[in-house]
Amino acid sequence: TTSLTAEGLVAALRSVQSTFKGRIAVKLHTGEPHGPNILPREWVKALINELPDAVIVETNTLYGGPRAAASRHRETLVTNGWTFAPVDILDEDGGTPWPIAGGSRLTSVTVGSHLDRYDSMLVLTHFKGHTMGGFGGSNKNIGIGCADGRIGKAMIHTYPGKDQWSIAEEEFMERMTESAKATVDYFGRHIAFINVMRNMSVSCDCEGVNAQPVVTPNVGILASLDILAIDQASVDMVYAMKEEDHHDLVERMESRHGLRQLTYMKELGMGNDRYVLIDMDHGEKRIDAREAVAGVKPFGK
Repeated sequence: TTSLTAEGLVAALRSVQSTFKGRIAVKLHTGEPHGPNILPREWVKALINELPDAVIVETNTLYGGPRAAASRHRETLVTNGWTFAPVDILDEDGGTPWPIAGGSRLTSVTVGSHLDRYDSMLVLTHFKGHTMGGFGGSNKNIGIGCADGRIGKAMIHTYPGKDQWSIAEEEFMERMTESAKATVDYFGRHIAFINVMRNMSVSCDCEGVNAQPVVTPNVGILASLDILAIDQASVDMVYAMKEEDHHDLVERMESRHGLRQLTYMKELGMGNDRYVLIDMDHGEKRIDAREAVAGVKPFGK
């Protein structure tokens, strides 16, 4: 849907809602203090109201700062307005190793120890650029976002004894994707994905007020039961824009080798890169990526 509103988000949720059972973890990026591009809290509040057994889940950061430890992280949650629903900092009590089937880089990843308290997961993602990953979609949201801040994130980012960000490009994409696979496999048929293509800075929400200005047009909201399909479709929509509209975000994706996320998800059998786009605004008509972005306007206009 192109409806970038609370109603649009709820409509996207309803298209995948039947997959959930029991206690639902809503994994989203709650952001650094005063981050300008994080998901509007009123939209998320409307979504949570549709899911009575849902809990927002997050993890601490690997880097130092206001979200590196649970106590300060909770202060940031209040600062950013995440006060309308319970928030579980998954690694507040440490981490638990989860197996990774078929990985070439990792055999397991340490996730927040509370994650196995949930029966289902909604991966609610602000789709945007990312300093390390090129882009941050559903894969990044759980690949980094479910890994605990002390051990799991270091398994993805850091060679032992080296700089914190010593793993980059293809190897980083592969480790992050393998980490995401652990969560996707755990929840099985009870996981769904929503990508919100709004305020798509080349910077992640982890950069807070230091994020680069948004220049990419807003697009809309996607929902899927397939992690590869939703990230592939989101990327395809960016590429389908005019050169002047997508230049910065495409440059960020390609310079960081971010498209390796997509090809590696396919190699790991995590989903399908061939998909059908259904236009929820026009009678569930089938459209392609170019049609989906035909009406976008330059950001801020």
